[in-house]
Amino acid sequence: MYNELTEIDIKKMKEEINHRANVLRPQLSDDVKEARSLGDLSENAEYRSARRAFGRNESRIRFLQKMIRTAKIISTESAEDEVGLFDKIEVLYEDTGDIETLMISTTTRLDLENGIISKESPFGKAVLGKKVGDRIFVKVNPEFSYYVVIKSITKGKDDESIPLNGY
Repeated sequence: MYNELTEIDIKKMKEEINHRANVLRPQLSDDVKEARSLGDLSENAEYRSARRAFGRNESRIRFLQKMIRTAKIISTESAEDEVGLFDKIEVLYEDTGDIETLMISTTTRLDLENGIISKESPFGKAVLGKKVGDRIFVKVNPEFSYYVVIKSITKGKDDESIPLNGY
């Protein structure tokens, strides 16, 4: 299995790895050493906390390295009248009448609170390649599905300002 990422996804991941390895790792290592010097390790909550923070950082580095290693680079190009990656779309939810503006992105930059939806989600898969006026059936699971209508498409681009998700 591979991860479908854009060139900017890869660039942002490499930047994060560099920051974590060259800035955070030494700081967190110093935190562990300092906490260790505080005394009995069996009762030293600061030491356990520092070790956990160091481990989370190392885990994130390994995760990002694996994502890059297994990546398939994808294009963000799409037809002018079709929904593509990083386009903002206005959709009407037929069952409620609500209208929402969303953007479809790679999984590395999804942000549901800000309306950035993964292309791998049921919604993302359903709307990619569709046009204004299309009525689309979105099947979330066997028990839940809904219809949306694309009201507008504003062409976007792979923007470096869209942050990676992570911890």
